[in-house]
Amino acid sequence: MTTELQEIAITEEKPLLTGQPDPVKEAELAARILLDQGQEHSIETAHGLLHVTLHGSGNTRRPAILTVHDVGLDHKSCFSALFKFEEMQEIVKSFTVVHIDAPGQEEGAAAYPMGYQYPSMDQLAEMIPAVLQYFNFRTVIGVGVGAGSYILSKFTLNSPDSVEGLVLINMDPNARGWMDWAAQKITTLTSSFTEQILSHLFSQEELSASTELLQTHRERISKSPNLYNMELFWKSYNSRRDLNIDRNSTLKCPVMLVVGDQAPHEEAAVECNSKLDPTTTSFLKMADAGGLPQLTQPSKLTEAFKYFIQGMGYMASSCMTRLSRSRTTSLSSSYSLEGSRSRSRTLSQGSQGGQMPPSPSHTMEVSC
Repeated sequence: MTTELQEIAITEEKPLLTGQPDPVKEAELAARILLDQGQEHSIETAHGLLHVTLHGSGNTRRPAILTVHDVGLDHKSCFSALFKFEEMQEIVKSFTVVHIDAPGQEEGAAAYPMGYQYPSMDQLAEMIPAVLQYFNFRTVIGVGVGAGSYILSKFTLNSPDSVEGLVLINMDPNARGWMDWAAQKITTLTSSFTEQILSHLFSQEELSASTELLQTHRERISKSPNLYNMELFWKSYNSRRDLNIDRNSTLKCPVMLVVGDQAPHEEAAVECNSKLDPTTTSFLKMADAGGLPQLTQPSKLTEAFKYFIQGMGYMASSCMTRLSRSRTTSLSSSYSLEGSRSRSRTLSQGSQGGQMPPSPSHTMEVSC
């Protein structure tokens, strides 16, 4: 009996056969894959369901980075290139990232029935508090593009204590005027819906050059199974109201406005900059950038975003990047005694700055 017990013990001590799966390693791999793909949630709000994707552990000690995409995009096509960019990982691993898809815009969404009443821009902003409550987030740092920038700005005006900072790309705070309305009517008669969306997303230079990125999005939009949903979102955005922001009634948190110098929304972003508090706003105008700088120039936007977060007191131990050093030098040399604001100052990639800048006291337009 003793011999048999010894033989059994020896058999159990034999190593795993070559190629046999290790349960622990398989579990770790599955966890990494899940983390990369994100955890998908459907959140009930007062104005319908929201599809939300969470990346990270859901740690509430820091604000979550919350994104809202533009018309004609979903969170993947709008933000994947930026948040999967190698240099962005230092930021991503330090924060929980939450991507919101506007209703019916997520991949695989079912088409709404004809006549469906899509939420207004104001109602879309009113859906965001349910997301914060669902994940128990106290505050967020918002990152929006186009329509997403408008939605996040409206949410911030409604709930200023819930937002620690905003990165607004292609921001237009104004309602469409009569001239815009007439031009849109003409465009509707002469152009397909796909071309209307492309003209919203891309600059005239990009449309003329017919870039690979443009062709990719043209094919994605034209073949989208939920094109009707996209059209409803587009109509909702075109029916937006003026945000009515000015120096006396403005966004209370730090704001970084971003626009490409060739973007179709450059004038609107410049006007928005003039309405915001210069002591808490920075303006990043990206040279040689079209309508989607987060896709075409993720490196520069990542550097600017890192500096923006550092200015808010997060990631203080992170090394300053080349853009940050350049901007430090520009900031330290651009202030006048009269307090005038610097305009369109070009950053030199070779400039050096060894000190962290003082707290921002002026809005600054930056070409980089």
